[in-house]
Amino acid sequence: MARWHTLAAYFRRKYGTRVQKIPLDAGSACPNRDGLLSTQGCVFCNALGSGSGLGARGLSLAEQWRAWRRRYDAADPDCRFLAYLQSFSNTYGSLERLQALLREAAALPGCRGLAVGTRPDCLSPEKLDALALAGRGTGLAEIWLELGLQSAHDATLARINRGHTAACSEKAVTEAAGRGLLVCGHLMAGLPGEGEADFLASVDWAASLPLHGLKLHNVYVPKGTELARQYRAGNYLPLERDEYVDLLCAALPRIPSRLVMHRLQSDPAPGELVAPAWAARKRPLLGYLLRALDARDLWQGCRADAPGERPGWYDGSGNASPCGHIDLRRPAVWAACAAGGKGGLLGDCAPSEAPFAFPPDHPRVSSNAWARREAAAVTRLSYYGCRRRCVPNASVAKK
Repeated sequence: MARWHTLAAYFRRKYGTRVQKIPLDAGSACPNRDGLLSTQGCVFCNALGSGSGLGARGLSLAEQWRAWRRRYDAADPDCRFLAYLQSFSNTYGSLERLQALLREAAALPGCRGLAVGTRPDCLSPEKLDALALAGRGTGLAEIWLELGLQSAHDATLARINRGHTAACSEKAVTEAAGRGLLVCGHLMAGLPGEGEADFLASVDWAASLPLHGLKLHNVYVPKGTELARQYRAGNYLPLERDEYVDLLCAALPRIPSRLVMHRLQSDPAPGELVAPAWAARKRPLLGYLLRALDARDLWQGCRADAPGERPGWYDGSGNASPCGHIDLRRPAVWAACAAGGKGGLLGDCAPSEAPFAFPPDHPRVSSNAWARREAAAVTRLSYYGCRRRCVPNASVAKK
């Protein structure tokens, strides 16, 4: 059973299908690197600014978009796409540059929405207005502003050479939300000098802000960073996997169920990870977390706004789109299958004989490629903890 409000469930509930964020490198800069604030950057920031680096290799946004689209279209032709301006601080620079960047991203073929990553101190009222206006007349369904808050503690922000205060973050979130932007805040667990109480205080602080989503990152040590130098000198020790899982088990119950959890783990680029080794293995972490939450009977919001039971949209209504499509990849479907279909999602079936079926008028019933892909999906994601295998309904899979 799902125990947190995933971004995938949010998108599927809203659009009735999968939505994939495509990371784009617009060649943006950062005031913490170009000398305006510092030339060193944050202690944890890698040379690519937490992005792909494709912009630095000369690829335009359109070329990056096409490359990613080919990859995802081959896997799921019904997928929708959201452009994620990820690398560095995309609102840093002139207003005119930002406006041109937003127009270019909105014009990408098949782009249904935007996510713009930046720092809280790179947002003037005029830039926030430009972001709020970007969706008008372009057909974009939604615009997310992704802000690196990192911590609620000014001492920590100074220690990691962040270059702004918690008050600056609060102001940016409040002003962006006031303009109708969807705001996703980023927090980091295991920052230098912080313990469990510090991180949970940051979680409570973020939950008090008008955010629509959260990303929680475990701090890892990338090559070529100040944090790597501290680690090699014995002055920094990253979290162990079990420590981070315990932190998430303490944090998620405090986070209101309405907040969409965009991410619960970091994603090191290939070849950059120094430590900890477990940070390179993303999928097993979610399995450990789900089993830990299940064993402790915890879920997102259970100590906030949802104390009685898990909100239905975590899996039940998150599995079914308005047209009735059942997503076999969600944990609740595995759970219903393991219980013999008694959860109402798959009908009355034996644990290993759950039907794979769509409504007769569903457009995907006639898609051989999609049916094969979805049939194969039931053999994956065993890290959710369910070892059952559902058998596709042959009458559907063969159409």
